[in-house]
Amino acid sequence: MNTATITVPLYRAAHGRTGDKGNRSNISVIAWHAELYPVLLAQVTEAAVAQHFAHRRPSRVQRFELPLLHAMNFVLDEVLDGGVNDALNLDTHGKALSFWLLDLPIQIPVTLTALLAGPVSD
Repeated sequence: MNTATITVPLYRAAHGRTGDKGNRSNISVIAWHAELYPVLLAQVTEAAVAQHFAHRRPSRVQRFELPLLHAMNFVLDEVLDGGVNDALNLDTHGKALSFWLLDLPIQIPVTLTALLAGPVSD
């Protein structure tokens, strides 16, 4: 069995979208291919997302799995500096947070690299 992997940013294996409600951010992660979904489930965990967003100090990170869509939705509490009406930053809705999450490094089995988006080699 071949267990060789490569490290790629999450955006090579998935795309995402961000929404907000008050001081809470919702970030979806949708696998480009169904075969990549189990790899994402194993690595894009609540703990991994909380660590990746440690600089934003989320009070809680929850993951909701949507297997029929090969997707996950993450809810990060208290990461928007108070929300749209209170935040002084330029991205009050937190739309850039999905791009930050999609930069998370993940390990992809070499056997699945043909399913990745972007250049063939890094």
